[in-house]
Amino acid sequence: MRFASPRQTVASIDETEGVGLIITEPEDLWHANNLIAIGDTVYAPTNRKVATETLTGSTFTQKVRIELAVKVTDTSFDPRASELRVAGTIVNENEIAAVGQYHTITLKHTDRDIKFTIWKEQGWDSVARALLAEAVSETANKDVVFAVVMQEGMANLCLITESRTLVKQRIEHTIPKKRSSRKEAEGGMSDFYGKILSAILSAIDFNERSGIPKQLLLASPGFVAHNFRDYMKEYAEKKANKPLARLATEAAVIHTSTGHVHSLNEVLKSPEAQRTMRDSKFTNETKLMDNFYQKLRQDDGRAWYGVQPVAKAIREGAVGRGGGVLMVNSAFFKSMDVAERQKYVALVDKVREDGGDVRLLSSDHESGQRLDALGGICALLTYPLHDLDEEDAEEDASAAGTTII
Repeated sequence: MRFASPRQTVASIDETEGVGLIITEPEDLWHANNLIAIGDTVYAPTNRKVATETLTGSTFTQKVRIELAVKVTDTSFDPRASELRVAGTIVNENEIAAVGQYHTITLKHTDRDIKFTIWKEQGWDSVARALLAEAVSETANKDVVFAVVMQEGMANLCLITESRTLVKQRIEHTIPKKRSSRKEAEGGMSDFYGKILSAILSAIDFNERSGIPKQLLLASPGFVAHNFRDYMKEYAEKKANKPLARLATEAAVIHTSTGHVHSLNEVLKSPEAQRTMRDSKFTNETKLMDNFYQKLRQDDGRAWYGVQPVAKAIREGAVGRGGGVLMVNSAFFKSMDVAERQKYVALVDKVREDGGDVRLLSSDHESGQRLDALGGICALLTYPLHDLDEEDAEEDASAAGTTII
């Protein structure tokens, strides 16, 4: 994603200013979904159905391309289609649509060089600026890894980026049973491999360098993944497809317990995947969550989760310089409750002011899903604090007029 105006930068944005952005690739829509919150105003080209009455009294509808601004009431992101639907009430007067009517703007990755503009209802606070900086970063979306987790007759094609993990396609194919002839069995596996390769060729744009993944990971129990890589090499050689041949040659084969999609976690923690993604945002977040759970098991007072305990630790200055890390689910900042959002923004600002690190994790990645299990917020403290959750119990009891003994 890039700014529509070359003069605009994250640092130069006024708090109430509209920010014009241009989609350049499918992953940008994921970033746009994170940026747009309930109550924001979004202005973009869109299609609207218009009913027209003929001279005979009959009516017909047609789609008209216009530019509309809506005050956002809801967003819906479809990762498979790479489409973002932004619903809301129209706020700009025009000949076709009246102010106050509902409309849904659909942003697509195929709408290259289409400008859309966002105005933040509460201004561009520190979290919104951080999300924007990540969206327009030159390194955003660069480390794309394609993984195929498979077993005989089943394969899951997964796209792994800095931002999310997406199951692109699931393939199933009936393989002749063991009592069938060897020729039938080999033919069945060949057809199965052909389906997988066809899906890979459809998912990867070999005409654009940016469309070719940084790494291809092939995972399975037994020799299924190894044999598929050989099938890829033979196909690439036969078709004289050099980019595919290079991808197949450099593909890493990883052993997993099954070919089901949950085995993707085994793939991501394998040495091969770690080498490929060692400097990526995703890998760093995974290591942070591993470290948090380790500290939690040690029960040394340096790992806390839940809004109240974490907020208290931050107020004490315990999530600051020297190893303090705050991890928050990015979905918290899309809240339509202004006070709720501001509460989390204040926590983020305090940690940064104290010299700590802040990570906004997405539920679209394994690390964010692990954070969800903790209530969406946790912190690694610079020094131990104990009984933060017991203070909650005392406050609740005091409010109820009881005494804690």
